[in-house]
Amino acid sequence: MQIHSSIPELRNAVKQRGRIAFVPTMGNLHAGHLALMREARAHGDTVVASIFVNRLQFGPNDDFDRYPRTFQADCAQLEAAGVDLLFAPSETELYPEPQEYHVDPPGIQHQLDGAFRPGHFRGVATVVLKLFNIVQPQVALFGKKDYQQLMVLRNMTRQMALPIEVIGGETVRAEDGLALSSRNGYLSAGERAEAPRLHRLLLRISAAVASGERDFARLERGTAEELDRNGWKTDYVAVRRQSDLQVPQVPAEEALVVLAASRLGGARLIDNVEIPVTSGVDRPPLAATIRFPKLPNR
Repeated sequence: MQIHSSIPELRNAVKQRGRIAFVPTMGNLHAGHLALMREARAHGDTVVASIFVNRLQFGPNDDFDRYPRTFQADCAQLEAAGVDLLFAPSETELYPEPQEYHVDPPGIQHQLDGAFRPGHFRGVATVVLKLFNIVQPQVALFGKKDYQQLMVLRNMTRQMALPIEVIGGETVRAEDGLALSSRNGYLSAGERAEAPRLHRLLLRISAAVASGERDFARLERGTAEELDRNGWKTDYVAVRRQSDLQVPQVPAEEALVVLAASRLGGARLIDNVEIPVTSGVDRPPLAATIRFPKLPNR
């Protein structure tokens, strides 16, 4: 695996490399990242990864300074996964002067995760567009765990007429259902045992909606309250349309997704579960009849 830290070196390295499949990361890699690398091989002749902790997407109260940086271990994993080229620029290489030009996504950037992390998606879109311009891939892969991010980047790529196919990779989970994340390392042993509750509750909402429940607000509220009773501090639980992450109309005969973000100890965990196309037009609301299985409190 070749490692390049300068923009001219990387641009020269990708010449005559055929179809480029690109996976941007911030490092501290886990099995979810490596699954994207392996999937990238099926979509390109050359697999390029990047490692860059992007200051622009961190707010003043975020964890930029303590975000785990594990470069040597990351390189070993990328090489084992068959990555051909790694772009690992310094901050001064990628931002040699203050970044005064930005990509400003539309209203969705202020909803869901964006409501709690102002400027986050602006920073993400800006650095990804810059990386796209440097690497010039034909395919780029991002994990579905960051569902809103995937939508922002897919829409940016389409509206900017970039000749890049954006592919969403399925969320990789631990055996107990917890979505793999670099921030899981912030969890204590007790918090790690509690953390899978988030995914279980999202699966419960998905099952309720698939069974005909259409009182989305009740599902969202009840789930947030249950999380908070068990030591979480929930930012949101939301049932949205997969197509645009807007609030679904009732009856909802479209593909939905339930998304959540909640803090457990020092870790802010996000997750989502896609809900297939539903058909509840002729069904009565089930709000009065559906019963959720009880999960044990801590």
